[in-house]
Amino acid sequence: MFRVLLACVCGLFAAQLRAEIGVISPADAQKLIAAPDASKRPIVLDTRGGYKDYFRGHVPTAHHINFDTLRGTDHGVPVQYLPDDLTRALLLRAGVDRDRTHLIYATGEQLPNDEILSASMVAYVLEKFGVKDIRIVDGGLPAWKAAGFETTQEYFGNPSGTLPEQSDFGVGIAVDELLAAKDRPGTVLVDARPRNEYLGDDDVWLRKGHIPGAISFHWARLMTPDNTHKFRPFTEVKKDLEAAGLTPDKTIIVYCGTSREGSLLRFYLRHVAGYPNVRLYEGSWKEYASLRQYPAERTDRSKP
Repeated sequence: MFRVLLACVCGLFAAQLRAEIGVISPADAQKLIAAPDASKRPIVLDTRGGYKDYFRGHVPTAHHINFDTLRGTDHGVPVQYLPDDLTRALLLRAGVDRDRTHLIYATGEQLPNDEILSASMVAYVLEKFGVKDIRIVDGGLPAWKAAGFETTQEYFGNPSGTLPEQSDFGVGIAVDELLAAKDRPGTVLVDARPRNEYLGDDDVWLRKGHIPGAISFHWARLMTPDNTHKFRPFTEVKKDLEAAGLTPDKTIIVYCGTSREGSLLRFYLRHVAGYPNVRLYEGSWKEYASLRQYPAERTDRSKP
């Protein structure tokens, strides 16, 4: 009896050790999807916003969860994250499960394609609700196809999942806490939008510029130029991050326009580079711009 119990404990411990959040190659993803034991196969989530893209072809066993179903207008501010109870219901409906690996992907290709941001945003939401085993498929659907793996047009729906009992809401930060923390020594506030939006040279936003004190680091600098869903190795971007003042000893707060670009920068810093203290301002610029009691600036705070 003791040996059986010990084996169970060791097995559970080993499973916990294997659980991680990060990036997975298409080849390794395909091996997991093709596992003979269906109970050991991952939950595969196609996060693309275009449902017709899913209809045209997707990774086998992929459940379509349009990233934007997790957001909506709140108090007049568009694309705010939904209330927690609604988010939990949507994640359960997608089959998100505390005991399974989750493979997340979208499309890639060149800018202005930014579907990778849907994958990182969904990964962020899963992490926020306590999921610990999440992998973004490196290179997305283009890399999957380039590796010679099949796609399908057959629909796939996961059975209802079970979320972890403990959430991790600390991965995000609200505007009041951000304003109290952003000027503390050792804290860096970084804007992940394109540089022209950071400087206020755009026709998008209600107010122009950025949160005072923020530096600029465009998320696309972390991705390969021919496939915006494929991450550059940390060894390639380490100098760029350090030159911008983004180092692992800092507390880093990330934001962007609607939190998608910020979710990508946060994912990279936290789960590719391994930085310990990185949080996402969920409201991002679309919320901050509506709060006219707070100043905006157009001064370039980035290091040369």
